[in-house]
Amino acid sequence: MEKRPTFGDIPEEFANPESARVVLLPVPYDGTSTWIKGADRGPDAFLDAAANMELYDIETDSEVYKVGIYLADPVLEDSSPESMTEAVDKAVSTYLQKGKFVTLFGGEHSISIGSIRAFMRKYDDLTVLQFDAHTDLRPEFHGSACNHACAVYEASKNANLIQVGIRSMDSSELEHLDRYKTFFAHDIAPDLSHGWMREVKDLCTEHVYVTIDLDVFDPSIMPSTGTPEPGGLSWHQVLEAIKMVNRHKKIVGLDIVELCPNSSAKASDFLAAKLYYKILSYIFAE
Repeated sequence: MEKRPTFGDIPEEFANPESARVVLLPVPYDGTSTWIKGADRGPDAFLDAAANMELYDIETDSEVYKVGIYLADPVLEDSSPESMTEAVDKAVSTYLQKGKFVTLFGGEHSISIGSIRAFMRKYDDLTVLQFDAHTDLRPEFHGSACNHACAVYEASKNANLIQVGIRSMDSSELEHLDRYKTFFAHDIAPDLSHGWMREVKDLCTEHVYVTIDLDVFDPSIMPSTGTPEPGGLSWHQVLEAIKMVNRHKKIVGLDIVELCPNSSAKASDFLAAKLYYKILSYIFAE
């Protein structure tokens, strides 16, 4: 019998669907992206990089995989953006009902819509903390409200949406933008005091869902995304902000999206894998 793959090639005893505290749900969907295609290959590249990653985290002095990380079957529905969104919503809801800490890896950012819907039903005070180069606030795009350009529109109307790292948007999105809860990259860059991080933390409600579009990072360290934007955040800026929120609030779910792998730029794949593991390390070390 062929061995079932596990995240990070961890021993099967830590990847049991019943005992694992964390569920990792891959969603290899790339149905609405408009420039560089390939986000559907993101989960495989992410998992390949994770299998070559050290599982001891120096900073937290922990091996978070020992809380159990179950690599779930991927959501493969791709007949339409709407059907994909419904399938993600259903899968996430199933694992939430089982008491799991649910995480997703995309795929393009539209995969977050179904996940956020499921989390909003569970938490009536949900904060959606978005790290992204783009606002993604269009009500619909190219005939669908389940487009990658609409990833957090629903969250802006039904949850406490906080946007970090923004540096690109269409003027039509301005009416949906809450400037008080938007942290533009050009404002973050000169703030060496971490004051903006404290503001982000203070704006969060008790329960926080984190969605990370990898293009939030500067292309110099994360070139492998569908829509890279100059002037992005650094590795430590993103992690420090998440650590601060995690110390004071409860992170209840996570997705990472928009890895568009390039065979000659494997460092991006590894950054994505390390990012996922570092965030889990912070959450469960606390």
